[in-house]
Amino acid sequence: MSFIATANPPIAGQEPIIENDGWWPDIAREQLRRDIRLDGTVTPERLHLAIEAAMWEVNAELQPWQDSQIAAGYPVLEAVPSRQLGGDSIKARQYRRAIYSHVQAQLAETYRDMDTLPAGMGKEQRVLSALALRVEGFQQQLRWALADLQDKPRTIVELL
Repeated sequence: MSFIATANPPIAGQEPIIENDGWWPDIAREQLRRDIRLDGTVTPERLHLAIEAAMWEVNAELQPWQDSQIAAGYPVLEAVPSRQLGGDSIKARQYRRAIYSHVQAQLAETYRDMDTLPAGMGKEQRVLSALALRVEGFQQQLRWALADLQDKPRTIVELL
């Protein structure tokens, strides 16, 4: 008989929404979990901390843009002129994408040090390299989401 570990996701309806500052949209943990396909290996407590950290950092980085939108008379992000997709503001979707990418990068970095790495024949290094690429990919998605939200170009090129 062999042991197979399974990841048990939290019971539906048990993860409350994380309230934002009133200008940026709240983040629904259960929706985030579905959208980025997180299973039960990420505990509700760890996910809550990761989302809060993402919100603090993304909100801080976007503060100058938010201030300019408030000065222009927009009381919440959803009021900022934007195309709609499925009845939802593209700006709100871009914000959520930034939060989701930040959370994914954090979680990938956190799980990089797990003791379950394969040993022998260079497997450990291959797994760590693959994780590093995933983290870089999530960070790139975060940068793009922030740029898109502010209507800025995704790349900055400077000639030396």
